[in-house]
Amino acid sequence: MADDTSKGNNDTTNNTNQGAEDIDQVKVMAALAYVGILFFLPLVTNPDSQFGKFHANQGLLLLIAGIIINTVGAAIPLIGWFIILPLGNIFTLVLFVMGLVNALNKKMQRLPLIGGFDIIK
Repeated sequence: MADDTSKGNNDTTNNTNQGAEDIDQVKVMAALAYVGILFFLPLVTNPDSQFGKFHANQGLLLLIAGIIINTVGAAIPLIGWFIILPLGNIFTLVLFVMGLVNALNKKMQRLPLIGGFDIIK
C-alpha cells in the first residue's frame, strides 16, 4: 500500500509525521524560504524535513507568481503599469506575510490561490 499522507492535505496545520524538535530546527529556514530566491535554503540545511520541503515549495510558488505578475505587468502598457503591477505586487506581499507567519507559527498551511501546486515533493 502506498503512503497517502502527503496527498490531499490542502490545509494541514501541523505535521504529525515529525517531532516538534525537527520543526523547531527548520522553522527559521522555512520562513526564509519565502524571501525570493532563498526558497532552496530549507532543502539544503534539512533535506529530509517535510516541513522544510513544504515551505520551500510554497516559497518557490510565490517566486514564480511574482515573476509572472511582474513580467505581464511590465509587458502591457498602461493597464499593466498602473493596475496589474501595483495590485499584483500587493497580492504577492500579502502572500509573503502569510507564508512567513505560517512558517514561524509551525503551520503547514497552503497559500491561497497559488499554494495548491506541488513542485517540490
